[in-house]
Amino acid sequence: MSEPQTTGSAAALPPSNRDLLPAGAETKPAAAPARWRGIGLGHNLGLVIALALLVAIGVATAGERFASLDNLMTILRLAAVTGVVSVGMTFVITSGGIDLSVGSVLGLASVWATTVATQTMAANTHWVVMVFTALAVGAVAGLINGVLVAYGKVVAFIATLAMMIAARGLAEMIAQKRTQVVTVRPFLDFFQARVLGIPMIVWIFVVVAVAGWVVLNRTTFGRRTVAVGGNPEAARLAGIKVQRHTMYIYALAGLTVGIGSVMMVARTTSGSSTHGQLLELDVIAAVVVGGTLLIGGRGTIVGTVLGVLILATLTNIFTQNNLSMSAQSVAKGAIIVAAVLLQQRFSRRT
Repeated sequence: MSEPQTTGSAAALPPSNRDLLPAGAETKPAAAPARWRGIGLGHNLGLVIALALLVAIGVATAGERFASLDNLMTILRLAAVTGVVSVGMTFVITSGGIDLSVGSVLGLASVWATTVATQTMAANTHWVVMVFTALAVGAVAGLINGVLVAYGKVVAFIATLAMMIAARGLAEMIAQKRTQVVTVRPFLDFFQARVLGIPMIVWIFVVVAVAGWVVLNRTTFGRRTVAVGGNPEAARLAGIKVQRHTMYIYALAGLTVGIGSVMMVARTTSGSSTHGQLLELDVIAAVVVGGTLLIGGRGTIVGTVLGVLILATLTNIFTQNNLSMSAQSVAKGAIIVAAVLLQQRFSRRT
């Protein structure tokens, strides 16, 4: 699936609003979008080649243990939660922001959705209550982040860092640092089911990724997100309500965290304040490796999905070969640095 690439230049704004731009607002040449499209396609091709090389290495080092269908499903199940949250993070980073709280909010949502009160209500009515609770917690936390960043003028790094600390602490208070086991069997039966032999949580990842691609590339919301990340002032002069849109973006990211928490609860059959620890690092790494610019103005859902699969496959290869977590961390760090260096090189060319 190829993906049209857009930038935050004035050329990306609606034609009727271009006259509102002051002299000098167009900081990039009109040909930039075409260049970015070429780079995007090339970058995604490079990611596909990198993933293929990792698969070849896995087969060469672990043989049938790596190449088995069961191991493929394991990789996809482990990638699913990170992938869903990464879709939301792609919107945040494309808009020029960052969200460090996703891991802690996921833990908080998993705890809140599995409290005795929530599970009792779900048992007496429907398991959807647990899903709604997790989504609501994620969305509200994202909304608070958005309000602080957009209207409170708090730097995104600081606002989401504060949320990261507060959400983890609240999760520990609610759960009293204990693991809450899921007792609502219909909830587990649904989310642990397989459709066409593929786990339900993998299908959820696919649906969220496709929806994210459509929103980013085929809707006004996506175009505004790119415009805000590329040039907030030009976006404001073109009639985009930048503050409100920024708030919506963080709320959307929080919603994907809520979805991820439901998947985590289903996968582990429990809610815990330790769920999602350091998840923000894997998510940001996947988005950056996938080609979304850290400075904003360009995002790619296809690249993010490939980035998630690359990191998940790399982790699986290390696990299959009984290599240490320290070695995994070094390898991931090297991949992130290489991705950022490539981004800088492409940025200078445009």
